[in-house]
Amino acid sequence: MNSRTRLRVLVSAYACNPYKGSEEGVGWNWIKAISAYHDISAITAEFHREDIEREVHKHPNAYSGIRFNYVKHKKWHYSPTRFWKFIEGFWFKPIMNRVYREWQKDAFWLGAQLHKKIQFDLVHQLTYVGFRFPGHLWKLDMPFVWGPIGGLENTPWRFLRVLGPSGYVYYAGRNMINSLHKKYLLGPKQAFRKAKNGIIAATEGIQKEIWHWYGTNSHVICEIGPPQDVASVFTLRKPGELLKLSWSGLHLPGKALPLLLQAMAQVPVGLDWQLDILGQGPSTRKWQQETKSLGLHSNCKWHGRMPRDQAVDIVHNSHLFIITSLKDLTSTVLLEALSQGVPVIALDHCGFSDVVTPECGIKVPVDNPDQVIRDIAKSITRLWFNEGLRRNLAKGALRRVQDFSWEKKAEKINEIYERAVAAQKA
Repeated sequence: MNSRTRLRVLVSAYACNPYKGSEEGVGWNWIKAISAYHDISAITAEFHREDIEREVHKHPNAYSGIRFNYVKHKKWHYSPTRFWKFIEGFWFKPIMNRVYREWQKDAFWLGAQLHKKIQFDLVHQLTYVGFRFPGHLWKLDMPFVWGPIGGLENTPWRFLRVLGPSGYVYYAGRNMINSLHKKYLLGPKQAFRKAKNGIIAATEGIQKEIWHWYGTNSHVICEIGPPQDVASVFTLRKPGELLKLSWSGLHLPGKALPLLLQAMAQVPVGLDWQLDILGQGPSTRKWQQETKSLGLHSNCKWHGRMPRDQAVDIVHNSHLFIITSLKDLTSTVLLEALSQGVPVIALDHCGFSDVVTPECGIKVPVDNPDQVIRDIAKSITRLWFNEGLRRNLAKGALRRVQDFSWEKKAEKINEIYERAVAAQKA
């Protein structure tokens, strides 16, 4: 197939918003990147409509290759109201899964109607990225691409004890349900069979899980990309200056900030440091109490939720960024930190294993909680005494983030699309 041929592609991206991060940002940036190669008809949730149309109105030429279609909002569909935010942040979150499945049925009927009019060359299930939500568009008579896919990896059982009683119950339950879903859910099995030439795993760990549970190969493409504002310089640490650390994320048990707090309690006395903690959530108060009990309260600054530009400034001015998450794909904050020239210390699992290299940071083995705490403390101490090494890692961070550009992702997607269409014709 001529690489310049523009395919007519139907994309399902429930989460898709130009002004949001997380999965909404993932959906938006993927669609924008793919539109450089192909004509996109995107199906998304109607509550994104106002933001999408505002952005398209501002820059119509940039989105000339995309047509947005909105599933008509029904009273039981999710929308970002206070009620649904409450559901999302607590034990009732499985209700959202049920509601999303109902939305996907409506998206299928809309997609089928569009297909009759436009006759698409290919359909792509994009967001949400969770493996248990393939939707129904794979049933349409055309090649099916699915991914980047996530959600297949369980939280390490040996780390559940550090998540607190409620975190232990939640993530233990999630592990058991996850394993049952991988083994018995029919929808993902059918979708994986249909997408055998176009399966995209978000991480190498997910790729292994797909092979183990579904016996099919997949391509690995990180689900997130760097922000537009990549820094040109990194922050220097002057002789005698305190070491500035930063940590960012929702304050949920799975983000495991206490691993870092307990590590800081083990660094040698006399090391001068400050930890900027961004974000907020149900675990905030408990974590703040832990800093007091560990004698770290005066070293920790809690910023809560804040505008993105302010958060980026804090990260940019820090010397190290720490990630302690026990359950993630590739957290957006990882590439945010690298884009600011900030070396990263992260656990050697999930998508962090794929992104963090000796060029830009330090990966901590995930053997057991005590070992992780010790190794984080040792890594921070090592860089506290070796500013030359830290600066080399900062330079490497600015180089490494370029490997995840949206342009490179679009090139890979284009190749996958062409192979899927060629396989269908063959």
